[in-house]
Amino acid sequence: MDQLMSYFTTIPVIPLGILVLLLGIQLYYIFFVYGRLAGHRVQSQRDNGDQKPISIIICARNEEENLRSFLPLILTQDYPTFEVVVVNDCSSDDTEWVLQEFSAQYPDKLKVTTIQDHIQLKHSKKFAATMGIKASKYEHLVFTDADCEPSSPLWLAEIAGAFTEDTEIVLGYSPYFRHKGMLNRIIRFETSHTAMSYLAYALKKNAYMGVGRNLAYTKSLFFRGKGFNKHMHIKSGDDDLFVNHNATKKNVRIAIDKDAFTYSVPKTTWKSYYKQKGRHAGASVLYKSAHKRMLATQLLSAVLFYVALFAFAAIFPSYWQVPVAIYLLRLIAQYIIFSKIYRKLGVKDLLLWLPFLDLFYYFYICINGLFTRKKKQVSWS
Repeated sequence: MDQLMSYFTTIPVIPLGILVLLLGIQLYYIFFVYGRLAGHRVQSQRDNGDQKPISIIICARNEEENLRSFLPLILTQDYPTFEVVVVNDCSSDDTEWVLQEFSAQYPDKLKVTTIQDHIQLKHSKKFAATMGIKASKYEHLVFTDADCEPSSPLWLAEIAGAFTEDTEIVLGYSPYFRHKGMLNRIIRFETSHTAMSYLAYALKKNAYMGVGRNLAYTKSLFFRGKGFNKHMHIKSGDDDLFVNHNATKKNVRIAIDKDAFTYSVPKTTWKSYYKQKGRHAGASVLYKSAHKRMLATQLLSAVLFYVALFAFAAIFPSYWQVPVAIYLLRLIAQYIIFSKIYRKLGVKDLLLWLPFLDLFYYFYICINGLFTRKKKQVSWS
């Protein structure tokens, strides 16, 4: 007993205090933020209230193969009244002919809006989305991408059913297809982690973003908020920035029944994934100040937690049990909460890789953000 007391009384107080503080911040996010999603009871939305007419909007640039594969699954949704508006945005492949074929097959469902390329007038996806919204005829809009596959013929019914009298924004979830390889695991982990965060905060009445692969809002909200005018000068953000600037405590709901998912084609190279994450980081600089502070605290506390663990172990090797115990406390808390969330989000296989993926995620996101936040965006999406 005397040896045990001597051990604890000789542990460096300040470094230990830093570790405990960072652990406390992390446990707050795990239990009191992500815990909201873990405890959320997922319910089907498709039988809620009246089935409102819906306009599905898809912006497509050089997407002929994806449109052939996935557009029929959109056009044949089990829902009474809807239209699909596809914006053919300056495509140079056979997108036009593919859409003509589908228009002949589904004349009452498919509406095509074409934007012609102009050498002096370059535009972003936001312009295409605006053209799609203006071409739509219904008040309630659902957005997805040309490379997305609905998980079920009931996808539209689930998303549309989440609209209530006070709801103007519905946040869905869009995981990536599962393939072999570590890059695919990292992409799916990052996607599920992002979803875990924005869905949990939406449940806390503090929605800060959504993902355009599976997102819905009303046309009146779009025009009342003046569309994308606040951030038209950057190419990304047609989804997360719109939600960030227009969400309130009362106008957002989530739809995460497994029939409400849309699966998307993941990046297959590190270079393309790096560029994609750079675009996302570029949009986040225009989030509301409170949301930027909230997310920065979440990210930096996790990074500093790992740095403090390694530093403590390196500087005070004789007390290696301390950082190990603190690390295991956080990891156990993650497994308790994340296991419930991962079942909801359909990524249970990632639990086995959690220790590695969590460490990689925070440092990669930080490094990627530092190098790309100020970089000029040049891509369409």
